[in-house]
Amino acid sequence: VTHSIPACIGGMTINSKQVDKESPVSIFAVNKCYEMVQDGTFFDGSGFAALVREGYKVRSDVNITLEFRTTAVHGVLLGVSSAKVDAIGLEIVHGKVLFHVNNGAGRITATYEPRGTNSLCDGKWHKLQANKSKHRISLIIDGNLVHTDNPYIQSTSADTNNPIYVGGYPADVKQNCLTSKSSFRGCLRNLVLTKGQHTELFDFSRAFDLRGVFPHSCPGAEH
Repeated sequence: VTHSIPACIGGMTINSKQVDKESPVSIFAVNKCYEMVQDGTFFDGSGFAALVREGYKVRSDVNITLEFRTTAVHGVLLGVSSAKVDAIGLEIVHGKVLFHVNNGAGRITATYEPRGTNSLCDGKWHKLQANKSKHRISLIIDGNLVHTDNPYIQSTSADTNNPIYVGGYPADVKQNCLTSKSSFRGCLRNLVLTKGQHTELFDFSRAFDLRGVFPHSCPGAEH
């Protein structure tokens, strides 16, 4: 077994002596236990999760679905980039959700802005679907569709080769399709990327780098 247990552990004794969990010698990726807990992964607003160490190749088509819950009006959701300009990015900026794509010829953006008093930053779960099909991009939030015209119809492939960064990214990593540097604070669940017939559900506990991210443990209310 090479990965940690997604669970709460308490009341541990060794040789009849209670183990003091409040002052550990060292600690890594351990969060407090919540009495009220939901399915999902908690991002504390300080870090990110890094998936697919060998690099994720978006190329011509990708469909991304996830659910998020936050009270913050800014935050990176997901970014996949390359050393050049090719990239995709999903982020919350001023309470709007932006889906950016650059196939090499220039960045285009689909923007979802909630109407009236409806807020995406209300601490409730919201469902997101972002789709790139060659030069076309669309964004669906809670069933509401937004798509945008792309003047660069000849450019169809985002030739990315970097990891998928979720909820933020390291300071030394370039993200060509993200405008925000704010790490996401809140909960994410059911991250699925689909290419053609291949569907992949990502388990955050198997990320190769986790900072400020607590898999399988989403507090029932904001803490």
